[in-house]
Amino acid sequence: MSNSRFAISLHILTLLDLMGDELHSSEWIAGSININPVLVRKELSNLRQHGLVESKEGKNGGVYLAKPANKIHLSEIYEAVRQESALGTKRTDPNPKCKVGKQINKHLDSLYNEVEDTLMQKLGKKTLAEFAGKFT
Repeated sequence: MSNSRFAISLHILTLLDLMGDELHSSEWIAGSININPVLVRKELSNLRQHGLVESKEGKNGGVYLAKPANKIHLSEIYEAVRQESALGTKRTDPNPKCKVGKQINKHLDSLYNEVEDTLMQKLGKKTLAEFAGKFT
């Protein structure tokens, strides 16, 4: 993945799992990741839309996991933040008269799909709880 959304989201969810029932603000989470709280709130909103976190409003509010960490697979997190293929995107319109150019996109699509399938299978075998267990 060419951006850091997966790493940020995994960091957020790992923190939430390790904190148990404690609720934490986006500012607190941002301090752990060392990024702007606005970026954390953006990712929290996305994670909420994908059913991975919930929040409680108010003075004693904060965010928490929407389901147990052993029920969240890393593939769900990746799927929630994926914007493009792990290998990136094709940026050119090759020359259709070229031996390679006329077929490259078809073969790249096949390769990209194969890589994404392999990645999702691997991530689908690991849970957030297993990942978070590395920090205890």
